[in-house]
Amino acid sequence: MQDLTRALPRKELVAGLRNKELFTLLASTFQALGDTSRVQIVWALSKGEHSVGDIAEILEMSQPAVSHHLRMLRNMRLVKVRRDGRTSFYSLDDEHITRLLHEGIEHVEDLL
Repeated sequence: MQDLTRALPRKELVAGLRNKELFTLLASTFQALGDTSRVQIVWALSKGEHSVGDIAEILEMSQPAVSHHLRMLRNMRLVKVRRDGRTSFYSLDDEHITRLLHEGIEHVEDLL
């Protein structure tokens, strides 16, 4: 991993910033995580797979509200779904999401 404490040469910096699609998707990811309910859902899923009903009960939210948030998170490929009969179980899409969440929590804890 690159040492972020040293500045990139201007040419590399400009070249990196030209990847608009990368920064657009990154901003969309942060935007999806910019809602307290969605961050709580991601946190719950970082602890294991849960159904919509389980998440709604844990977070004291309505099932339709949880489903709405999960749909957005799924569209952003932050969570994935597994169906078992009529029940859908959600989990985080990959380990990157868990690391992103934990890094964010560490940052905020340092601010407190």
